[in-house]
Amino acid sequence: MTHDHNHDDDQHHHAQDHWRENGVKVIPGNSLDPNTAQTPGMNRATAVSKARAGAEKIWAGTVTIHANAKTGAHHHGDLESIIYVVKGKARMRWGEELQYTAEAGPGDFIYVPPFVPHQEINASRDETLECVLVRSGQEPVVVNLDIEPVEKPEEVRWIDPIHRE
Repeated sequence: MTHDHNHDDDQHHHAQDHWRENGVKVIPGNSLDPNTAQTPGMNRATAVSKARAGAEKIWAGTVTIHANAKTGAHHHGDLESIIYVVKGKARMRWGEELQYTAEAGPGDFIYVPPFVPHQEINASRDETLECVLVRSGQEPVVVNLDIEPVEKPEEVRWIDPIHRE
């Protein structure tokens, strides 16, 4: 019996099958997993992780902070974090005494370096703050810190090539 295809076709079909299972993944927004490390005042949900999508080096999810709420002080170990503000107004505080502050709104990105003590604050009294969060690793590292919020934070302006006032 003869086959209508050759060995190269077999390899091609195998490659197609491989990418079908190991290629692009779409994670519907309504299927995120809330079973991840949490910080008081904030709801995190996982979208992309090793378990959910096969990601090796990054983690992504969403963060929602209720109106007028602020998180406890925390850091994320040696992970880098990027926060993209989708809706609302974020105020970030950081430093050993949370003495520095800056604000971000829809379309803005916030970068948090490793080990930086910080606090996310919803700067709006009536609007939920919704963000997308990306981290440089898989470990759900959240080290909650016992730092009293500072009374008079020092205002720090966002100054970078793409964000001008």
